[in-house]
Amino acid sequence: MKNYLISFLLLIDTAASAQSGPVKFTKQVVSAESYESVAVFDVNNDHIPDLVSGAYWYEGPAYFKRHYIGPVKQYGEYWDDFSTIPFDVNGDGRMDYITGGWFGKTLVWKENPGNEQEWKEHIIAQPGNIETTRAWDIDGDGIPEIIPNTPNEPLIIYRHIKGSDQFSAHKILDQPSGHGLGCGDINGDGRKDLVVPGGWLEAPAAPFTGRWTFHPEFNLGTASVPVIVADVNGDGLADLVAGQGHGYGLDWYEQQKDTKAGKRSWIKHAIDPYNSQYHTMDWVDIDGDGAPELVTGKRYRAHNDHDPGSADPCGIYYFKWNGSSFTKQVVTYGEKGAGLYFDIYDLAGSGKKDVIVAGKDGLFIFRSL
Repeated sequence: MKNYLISFLLLIDTAASAQSGPVKFTKQVVSAESYESVAVFDVNNDHIPDLVSGAYWYEGPAYFKRHYIGPVKQYGEYWDDFSTIPFDVNGDGRMDYITGGWFGKTLVWKENPGNEQEWKEHIIAQPGNIETTRAWDIDGDGIPEIIPNTPNEPLIIYRHIKGSDQFSAHKILDQPSGHGLGCGDINGDGRKDLVVPGGWLEAPAAPFTGRWTFHPEFNLGTASVPVIVADVNGDGLADLVAGQGHGYGLDWYEQQKDTKAGKRSWIKHAIDPYNSQYHTMDWVDIDGDGAPELVTGKRYRAHNDHDPGSADPCGIYYFKWNGSSFTKQVVTYGEKGAGLYFDIYDLAGSGKKDVIVAGKDGLFIFRSL
């Protein structure tokens, strides 16, 4: 009887797995504030995730009471706050964050005071117009480096100086870097390379003192931030996934390598040519099957209705690799855009990942069912 019961339960579990379909989400509106960046981290050290977006942080777990951080400058429809990177810069055990903007041309970190006071803003650098900023651990020491996407300026990596609240600057590309930025091991040597729209930068063994080699092998246009570096088709070579941040198109670029000739080429495959303004994305297992999916969406009013497709409905989607192409699944359609910087996080500790997204159209949570 016991063995029969175990077999019966296994059959039920197998059947349920086989019948499981796309992930469904329910919407929670947190705020109508129109900042375009949000991150999840524990602001008040109560071991409960909070939301940080623009001038406010929202206290978890459920109703997200709003607390004031400090002013954010406004330029027309834009708030000059284009990223939210959690980083305990001064090492005091309270999580700060790093941001920057296009109009102020300044990369800053905002200091968590641990109380209801305003967060003090500290300048890291003034690198020029910042499209948005990302953080990747370039040297593998467990501490991420800060890399703003400055389309009109050279590419610079900012490395935190241990035991201080300062950063050192390391220029790795002298020419304007263009709109788009990605990070990953392109050539399989175990090092973190960087991707810009016009090619990729090969990391040296000593990334902060050695010379980075630029390989102008493709043109990604006004590419997303980030550009995803991942082995999409499982052939052992890193591929690229890039959206058009200010036009139509979402594509993956298949890496092919001629080992005899020592040459590398890239084949472009369309994922979704029918939506525009795929400005940000993530490569994460959102449906719990052990394989990553591409999570992205159309940004709302990226250039205030001056981009192709601006009047098209917004949406947030995840794209699942089916072995030969991507299948599109809808998180939400017609009510919310993807902003500049979103987060995917298991807010309830249920093992299911939620999508937390800000934008000119509000701050929402899409909770996984």
